[in-house]
Amino acid sequence: MSRFFIDRPIFAWVIALVIMLAGALSIRSLPVNQFPDVAPPAIAIAVNYPGASAQTVQDTVVQVIEQQLNGLDGLRYISSESNADGSMTIIATFEQGTDPDIAQVQVQNKLQLATPMLPEEVQRQGIRVVKYQANIMLVVGLVSEDGRYNQADLGDYVVSNLRDPLSRTQGVGDFLVFGSQYAMRIWLDPNKLVSYQLTPSDIIAAIRAQNVQVSSGQLGGLPTREGVQLSATVIGKTRLQTPEQFENILLKVNADGSQVRLGDVAEVGLGSENFAIAGEHNGRPSVGMALRLATGANQLETVENVRQTISELEPFLPEGMAIIYPYDTSPVVQASIDSVVKTLAEAIVLVFLVMFLFLQNWRATIIPTLAVPVVLLGTFGVLFAFGFTINVMTMFAMVLAIGLLVDDAIVVVENVERIMQEEGLPPKEATRKSMDQISGALVGIGLVISAVFVPMAFFGGSTGVIYRQFSITIVSAMTFSVIVALIFTPALCATMLKPIKPGESHEKKGFFGWFNRWFNRNAGRYQGGVRYILKRRARFMVVYLLIIGAAAIMFRVLPTAFLPDEDQGVMSVMVQLPPNSSAERTEAVLAEVRDYLLNEESDTVAGVMAIRGFNFAGRGQNSGMIFVDIKPFEERTEPHQSVFALADRAGARFAQIKDATVFPIVPPAILELGNATGFDLYLKDNAGVGHEALMAAMGEFLEKANQDPMLQMVRHNGLPDEPQYQVLIDDEKARTLQVSLEEINNTMSIAWGSAYVNDFIDRGRVKRVYVQGNMESRLAPEDFDKWYVRNAQGEMVPFSAFATGEWIYGSPRLQRYEGVPAVQIQGAPAPGYSTGEAMVALERIAAELPPGVGLEYTGLSYEERQAGDQAMALYALSILIVFLCLAALYESWSIPFSVLLVIPLGVLGALAATLLRGLSNDVFFQVGMLTTMGLAAKNAILIVEFAKDLYQNQGRTLIEAAAEAARLRLRPIIMTSLAFTFGVLPLAVASGASSGSQHSIGTGVVGGTLAATFLAIYFVPLFYVVVAGLFKKKDEALSTEEGAKA
Repeated sequence: MSRFFIDRPIFAWVIALVIMLAGALSIRSLPVNQFPDVAPPAIAIAVNYPGASAQTVQDTVVQVIEQQLNGLDGLRYISSESNADGSMTIIATFEQGTDPDIAQVQVQNKLQLATPMLPEEVQRQGIRVVKYQANIMLVVGLVSEDGRYNQADLGDYVVSNLRDPLSRTQGVGDFLVFGSQYAMRIWLDPNKLVSYQLTPSDIIAAIRAQNVQVSSGQLGGLPTREGVQLSATVIGKTRLQTPEQFENILLKVNADGSQVRLGDVAEVGLGSENFAIAGEHNGRPSVGMALRLATGANQLETVENVRQTISELEPFLPEGMAIIYPYDTSPVVQASIDSVVKTLAEAIVLVFLVMFLFLQNWRATIIPTLAVPVVLLGTFGVLFAFGFTINVMTMFAMVLAIGLLVDDAIVVVENVERIMQEEGLPPKEATRKSMDQISGALVGIGLVISAVFVPMAFFGGSTGVIYRQFSITIVSAMTFSVIVALIFTPALCATMLKPIKPGESHEKKGFFGWFNRWFNRNAGRYQGGVRYILKRRARFMVVYLLIIGAAAIMFRVLPTAFLPDEDQGVMSVMVQLPPNSSAERTEAVLAEVRDYLLNEESDTVAGVMAIRGFNFAGRGQNSGMIFVDIKPFEERTEPHQSVFALADRAGARFAQIKDATVFPIVPPAILELGNATGFDLYLKDNAGVGHEALMAAMGEFLEKANQDPMLQMVRHNGLPDEPQYQVLIDDEKARTLQVSLEEINNTMSIAWGSAYVNDFIDRGRVKRVYVQGNMESRLAPEDFDKWYVRNAQGEMVPFSAFATGEWIYGSPRLQRYEGVPAVQIQGAPAPGYSTGEAMVALERIAAELPPGVGLEYTGLSYEERQAGDQAMALYALSILIVFLCLAALYESWSIPFSVLLVIPLGVLGALAATLLRGLSNDVFFQVGMLTTMGLAAKNAILIVEFAKDLYQNQGRTLIEAAAEAARLRLRPIIMTSLAFTFGVLPLAVASGASSGSQHSIGTGVVGGTLAATFLAIYFVPLFYVVVAGLFKKKDEALSTEEGAKA
């Protein structure tokens, strides 16, 4: 094939240009994100039950729905939470590869079966079913710049004018508004109610009767009489629109003709629909809307779409309101890609310089350099064809591919130059002879390196998604590289290289002359070293066995993790006050945290949004959350400005706050997999031991975990049990007093919990009407005595006549996992330990818990456990496929052994470099390890291919053939390995966005390549001689045996 293109160089150029054009067009259409879409698809069901406790929500809503969610295709696990504010969420997580649209339809179908069994109040509120991701992608906020708007005004504007357009924006999945729209709030005064002989149920009945929309038909509507000349729509009663209209609702007419209206017994006015959550930005009133990315959506595009939607709405904002983005995870995505593109450019420059150092000829250096754009652009075309994205993984594959693809071109150019110099042939003839010699080696190298990475593409789970994009990218690049080395590079060599006349000296002067003399001197010493080793084969095979032992020990010592920690440019702070703390106390702590971040960390922090009433552990007056917007990477160049340094300092400062538990949360490397780094698990009540026993087991678990030196910040991601006031109704007394139990329940629900009555029209938008007791009537247990119910005789009976109360302990937030009660626990490994080691410690502690309580991983930890289980299988499968490819290529079972024996040398270097830098065995390290395996095998192939030729075809002895092959291939091996090492070096020393993953992949590959090169050049000839010798003796023994038989 090469000969065809050597004679037709223009044809080769045309193919190269077509590949580049296809790739260049693909780049324009490829979406950009930080990582492949690794989060498993999840569907969330969200419901609200006003005034209900967490236990009530769990018993009447959550369990009813959970029991119907059976038989869903590809379901991985179900988790749920019920909160004391009446809200609840069920999240069904599906296996990777499940179509999220079909999953959503299936969940909705199952929900239809459960809906008739839910309380009427829940059904009237409506049930939301949305595609869900754990992390918050973006918080869009509305702030009052001059203080003229309060929380309710801002919340109403966000819900009325921003929520719907934003939730409809392409790519936005779920959303959470930290505020609410206006509602018509009717605050009942119990003293006035009893004075007029009225109950809360009377109020609701009157509102429902008089706040109605009646469809009244038409005048002259069809069918009608003949000769009718007029038709007109009849407007009947319509919904009320103003507080004054509601105040005017007639409740009763007394015997003396006097009227009692709603305004006589209640305060009526516009107020927030929900007062549970409030926020501020840098100390000013603010309402935020947290947006989550839809499953499968592209983050950069989605954030751009959201900003476009906001820019269209911004001109219509009232004066004094401004849009803010207090939490945005998209800048790190762009910064990560920019960082890897910069690394790519640095790699190309460094590779060019290494090639020029060895080839010492501009023409010869430009030939391999021209292969780079052809292969890279061609690979972008493959990404587009597979529906992949430009992300950190595919770009890492490109960076690694640069070194590998240049290697193929270097092998061609170096061999052509050597033949021209040694045999005096013209470029075209030398290229023909060279390609005859090395075409097999090129295809072999391409096959081996592809074989190393192909098994990655078939792994499951989130790690499978990460591996797949990397694998297909690098295999595509290697395929293009071999094609270019067989088609394009020979055509360039034949046309661009200058002929060397016979007898012409190739001596170089100056630096290159000194370098060549130094290299040749060392090449002679190297050949002597190889001969020395080959004469002492047994001794050096023992050394090799010791190296394998050292690598095995290092592998056991190396800490494991799923992903390296990354500075994502954002941070959040969780604030949790003691049970039953008021909103006022929570706001005081939030103000202290805000002031510290804005005043003492101003060189790192750009802004702070504080939310009261919500955090990732639950909801309630004693919960708070702060979203910290960190300055861009270009403004944070010092080590103390990293998000991890900030979190350490902030954590130490927040530990001094006595009134609350406050700790910073750094998001994980892949944001879709959760909100916090570290580990994530549930303690499950598998045997029905009950809530108290589960909480006691959790307390024991947390106590032991926080004493373990491997663990830190181990916490219950929920709320502790708190005092709750239980009202006890004496049914016998109630019946004696002729009071209906339904009336008692309605009065309690309305007065203390708030009741949604129906809707009204506010400035053209439908909003809700709520009735609730006024503030003074629901402050303390004694206030129950202020409320009365009417008995069958029409008399007003106080609550104290039939009701008493007592304080009990109950949970403000109940969790379930896999359909059984559970508690979620999160934490992080202590400094110097990995998440893998932390998980071993957790399992040890869990084994000591009472029977019936089990541990189960979720989220990030579930993925890590899956990834860890796959790693060894991945390595073994890759080595097996490499062996089979080599056996097929060389038509020999012996030669592949001598190539595979070199792999532990590269592994040793990768492990040593990773250990020395204090890094972990994570997904990126595993990718680097596989790359090292491929590269080690490639170097061995170059030597073994020549040694085999010299031994079988040119009559050399085994030792002579091995030593001569080693000398001949030393220069290209050193050159390709250095080119590859310098190509990857920018990854190992990267800074800024995604530097953690760059260090993880770069360190292993650089260490492995150096070891695989400088140890392999001595050991490969040894392996070849030992293996070939063993098989030779075996063959001779077989032939002797056959001769004897004959």
